[in-house]
Amino acid sequence: MIKKFTGLCLTLSVSLFADINKHELNQLNIDAMVVKDLNSKHILYSKEPLKELKPASLTKVMTALLAINSGKMNQYVTITREMTHVEPTIAGYKRGDVILLSDLVKAAMIQSDNDAAMAIAIAIGGDEEKFVAMMNAKARQIGLKHTHFTNPCGYDDKEHYSTTNDLLTLTEYAIKNSTFNAIGKLNEYTYYSLNSHKKFFAYTHNRLLNRYEYAVGIKTGYTAKAGACLIARAKKDGHDCVIVMMHAKVDRWKTAKNIFEQVLNS
Repeated sequence: MIKKFTGLCLTLSVSLFADINKHELNQLNIDAMVVKDLNSKHILYSKEPLKELKPASLTKVMTALLAINSGKMNQYVTITREMTHVEPTIAGYKRGDVILLSDLVKAAMIQSDNDAAMAIAIAIGGDEEKFVAMMNAKARQIGLKHTHFTNPCGYDDKEHYSTTNDLLTLTEYAIKNSTFNAIGKLNEYTYYSLNSHKKFFAYTHNRLLNRYEYAVGIKTGYTAKAGACLIARAKKDGHDCVIVMMHAKVDRWKTAKNIFEQVLNS
């Protein structure tokens, strides 16, 4: 009787996930990718999960997470020259602007503003180097074995790398936090400098949030060397699916939507 029940479970498991077209995914020009159904805890697809690659702005998941967990989200941050001495994308802060830390986190996650990420790092860590040490300590704490950070923004650097497996682990850790989830699914956000009253706008780069009704986040990334990167999440009818892709040379939005359609409708 036990054997029959076990066999039935295996049959059900196969039927639930048979709609993932692995052959089609294998043909895509993506260096590394992982797809997981969080409710069943099944890895539905995996390609080069331990390959160490440049994560671009997927890095900011860790940056945002440390800020959220700091207990200082209502802290005022006075913008310094060091915080603005970054590469685009930027929000455009000026030295002396006073911005709420929670607004900086939204700007870093939604529009991927590097000045926001650097401001977070200096406000929380005291300086960039100390914050990076915090990032790496947190990575070790939650079991990221093939990840090393050298900056809070995601700039290309030989010693700044991660894997799809590690980024999946980081994502699963981050989405336990309701504040992180609320920020990760925002399309846009408007906020102000608290002293100059200058208005800032953050608009998402994540086209899934505008075009796919079940999308609930999380983060995009791109540099010339890292290529297109994405952590995407969608939920529907008991399915909760996360896709992590790195160095994608395909339409990442179309690819992610196609995968979600297979998983969420299975």
